[in-house]
Amino acid sequence: MIRALYSAASGMNAQQTNIDNIANNLANSSTNGFKMRRAQFQDLIYQSLVQPGAAAGAQTIVPSGLQIGLGTRTASNEIIFSQGNFQETDNPLDLTIQGNGFFQVLLPSGQTAYTRDGGFQLDNNGNLVTSSGNLVQPQITIPSQAQTITIAGDGTVTYTQPGQTASSVAGQIQLALFPNPAGLNSVGQNLFEPTDASGNPTVGNPGGQEGLGSLMQGYVEGSNVSVVEEFINMIVSQRAYEANSKVVKAADEMYQQINNVTQ
Repeated sequence: MIRALYSAASGMNAQQTNIDNIANNLANSSTNGFKMRRAQFQDLIYQSLVQPGAAAGAQTIVPSGLQIGLGTRTASNEIIFSQGNFQETDNPLDLTIQGNGFFQVLLPSGQTAYTRDGGFQLDNNGNLVTSSGNLVQPQITIPSQAQTITIAGDGTVTYTQPGQTASSVAGQIQLALFPNPAGLNSVGQNLFEPTDASGNPTVGNPGGQEGLGSLMQGYVEGSNVSVVEEFINMIVSQRAYEANSKVVKAADEMYQQINNVTQ
């Protein structure tokens, strides 16, 4: 019975982590470029009372054995990089990636971070930056007197100036692609940092041969969180938590019966 208590407690802890994960998904259901996470579980070690395949006689073996599991734990919460819905905006600097890839962002520390959030703006120097003021890489600078700003599907940024009909090129936005994007480290502000699990990025032009997606101007990618699906997951997690709590209660009542026997 002591095993039942600890196994049920591990199940309650795992479902608590699952609810925390669901809460974060729901909280970011309106966050541009947010990618939901899905909790994954693992069973813990087993106590082998009878080892499968053990000798049962001179010429026979135990066909299945007797093993008691000791509960569960949350092993990971994998990032799901499915495409979010596209939302049209009135900002010509807003971009969305159709397909794979990440925008590159220069952090104040000098490190490069990566994001799917294409809600860009211009700073006081005319540089293309994120909503947090971090520079988009490669750096794109647009003069203050620029009128029409056009960003092509391959990332080429052009603009026109007053009194001129010809367009000037400000630069080209490049994207990064990772062998295992699920291994990226979330650091907040819609940013990811590479890890050994994600692998090193491959950088190229949007729509190129590296499998990178193309850009769409005037749109941002919304969160890929399905509110309905998360509510269903929350109900399932609540019921699992409740079932584990009933196991704790049942084991406690069994202990109480044993204590009454000795009285």
